Amino acid sequence: MTLTQATQKRIYDLAIRMDLSIYGLAKKCGVARSTISAMPEFDSIGLIFIKNICDGLGITLKEFFDSPLFDRSNLSD
Repeated sequence: MTLTQATQKRIYDLAIRMDLSIYGLAKKCGVARSTISAMPEFDSIGLIFIKNICDGLGITLKEFFDSPLFDRSNLSD
């Protein structure tokens, strides 16, 4: 899994855990719904975008990246 794919999965997993739809996630985080919907097409995801997600969900960047998804053994180039 690439770092971008792991980041996308983490965002979707957090939304599910917090019982948020794509629209609910976008509204709570102050980002466009179309941006979240288009994530699978992204080659990379910016840190500012991730910080906006974290702020909206009330978590820190450390908490966001504290997931087995980001273990070196799970990531590929």
